[in-house]
Amino acid sequence: MNSIAENLKQIQNTISNEVTLVAVSKTKPVSDLMEAYDAGQRIFGENKIQEMTQKWEEMPKDIVWHMIGHVQTNKVKYMAPYVHTIHAVDSLKLLKEINRQAIKNNREINCLIQIKIAEEDSKFGLHETDAISLLNSEEVQQLTNVKIKGLMGMATFTSDETQIKTEFGRIQSLFKKLKTTFSEFDTLSIGMSGDYKIAIECNSTMVRIGSSIFGVRNYTT
Repeated sequence: MNSIAENLKQIQNTISNEVTLVAVSKTKPVSDLMEAYDAGQRIFGENKIQEMTQKWEEMPKDIVWHMIGHVQTNKVKYMAPYVHTIHAVDSLKLLKEINRQAIKNNREINCLIQIKIAEEDSKFGLHETDAISLLNSEEVQQLTNVKIKGLMGMATFTSDETQIKTEFGRIQSLFKKLKTTFSEFDTLSIGMSGDYKIAIECNSTMVRIGSSIFGVRNYTT
């Protein structure tokens, strides 16, 4: 079995410098993250704010933390002092709270709008028309401490590559369209361990890879 450092190197060899690798470290102990850190990884993604905050407190402060899971508005305050990017933003209410907490902490927080591209009911996200309406709304344009940097999405969990390509193609087209209007759009966060190579073919600029680096998740913790 490969070490975390070896896994990381193998993945880095398959992606270009233009694609940002977020190492998804949810449920993994700090020792595993430190192995990736010692191998040069600086961007980590978590899906639970409490777990991410504990790791932030313990680990080196040059780490860039990404919140990749669904966010409840009442939890934003706990990560506002340090989080770099929040991926799964899917409502005006959440954007307003992120902005409010960013102001309190005298920071700007990057956000990605989550688009629903999968057929599975369990996936969160906005439909294309709702996302466009949100981005064009006066309320969003008045948010001073939130930077909306692009879109994120999750394809259906399937082995059907044609379906995955279709779903990624949908969000890729929307991203391309929105980039012409929103100058700060530079991030398309699609692709995980099982489908990141397809995502890169669809012009992903950021991939979120966990099990291929750290091994299968531990759900007992």
